[in-house]
Amino acid sequence: MIDSIPVQVRKYFWGDDLNQLNWQDHSQYIIQTLLDKGDTKSISWLFKKTNPNHILNMLPLLKLSSKTRNFWQVYLT
Repeated sequence: MIDSIPVQVRKYFWGDDLNQLNWQDHSQYIIQTLLDKGDTKSISWLFKKTNPNHILNMLPLLKLSSKTRNFWQVYLT
């Protein structure tokens, strides 16, 4: 669903079929990708899309480097 992912965020999913990628089915993957590679615009969109506390609770489930996970742990607490 290309309409559900804004233009400034699409560039992080260059290897994915944007017609199939949607928040309802792929939110964990979208969150993981943006936390790992996203810029301030994409992170701002992410925080509007979901509650930062939800992201904080998801951190242990996401495939992130320890450096990235630690950053978001500190940032979100």
